[in-house]
Amino acid sequence: MGISTFADSNKKRQGMAIKGILIPIGGNEDKGLGPDENYTLDFIHEGILSRVVREGGSTNTPVVILPTASKIPVQVGENYVKAFDTLGCSHVDVLDIRQKKDARDPHMLRKLEEAGIIMFSGGDQSRIYRIIGESPMKEILVRKYHEEPVVIAGTSAGAMAMSDEMIAGGKSTEAMYKGGVRMGKGLGLIPGLIIDSHFIQRGRFNRIAEATAKFPHLLGVGLAEDTGILIRNGNDCQVIGSGMVIFFDPSKLTHNTESILPEGTPMSMANLTVHILANSDHFRISDRKITVLPVDAPWE
Repeated sequence: MGISTFADSNKKRQGMAIKGILIPIGGNEDKGLGPDENYTLDFIHEGILSRVVREGGSTNTPVVILPTASKIPVQVGENYVKAFDTLGCSHVDVLDIRQKKDARDPHMLRKLEEAGIIMFSGGDQSRIYRIIGESPMKEILVRKYHEEPVVIAGTSAGAMAMSDEMIAGGKSTEAMYKGGVRMGKGLGLIPGLIIDSHFIQRGRFNRIAEATAKFPHLLGVGLAEDTGILIRNGNDCQVIGSGMVIFFDPSKLTHNTESILPEGTPMSMANLTVHILANSDHFRISDRKITVLPVDAPWE
C-alpha cells in the first residue's frame, strides 16, 4: 500500500468504529515459567496472557510474537512461545524483525496479515518505531486494528510504542526538570494516550507528569508490572492484572510552566487530576468517566 493510499484509508476510517482491541501491559507479566514469578493471579485462568488469548477468541487463533524491541529477541520469542503453548495456543509464530528490510519482507507481512493476536515484547520502544514505524508492517497493524477483530498486545516498550507521542527515555529522578523526559514518535495506534510502564516499581510518577505537561491535551497512563488495560473501540479501558493503573488527566490544569521555562529548570503544575484504578475498574477516554468495581465484587 502506497503512502497516499494509506492516507486515504485513514480518512475513510475516521468516524468508524474500531474493531480491534489494544492491551498495553506494564511489563514483567506472568508467563507461567515457574514458582519464581511473584504474582497473585492464576496464570491459566486469570493471568494477562490468558486474557489476551480469550479476547482473541480461541486457542486456534494465530498468534504472532514481535520481539523487535529486545536485544535478545530469540530468547524473548522462545519465552512467549512457551507461555502461549502453556495456554493451549496451537499456532504461534515469532517474527524476528531486526532491520527495516525485515518489516518489508513478504513472508513476514503475510504472517502478520494472518494473525488474530499480535504480541510486542519489551526492550527499547524507540527500536519499534525506528524499524517498523514507516513500513508496510505498520500499515498492516493500523488497518487490522481499525478493521478487524484483532488483539494487539504489548508489554513495557511494546505498550509504550502504541501511542503517538511516546516516552523515549529519561530518568524519573530528572523528570519535572524541563527536558528530563525525552519524547519520540510511536506507532500511533492509540493517539490520545501517553503510556509508561513499570510505573509503580520504578517510581515513574514524575516522568509521566512531565510528559503530560508537554502534551496537556493527552491522557497519561502509568501501568504497574503484571498489569494492563484492555481498550475497546479506542476508548473504553478496563484494568486487568494484579496491580494498579494510574491515569493522569491534565485537561483541567490551571498552571503549567513547561512551555515558558528553559531546559533544566524545575517545573510546576496545578490541578493535575490523578486516578488510581485496579483490576476490573473502567475508564472512558472520551469523557474521563470512571466506573470503579465495588469492593465486594468478584474479579473478572
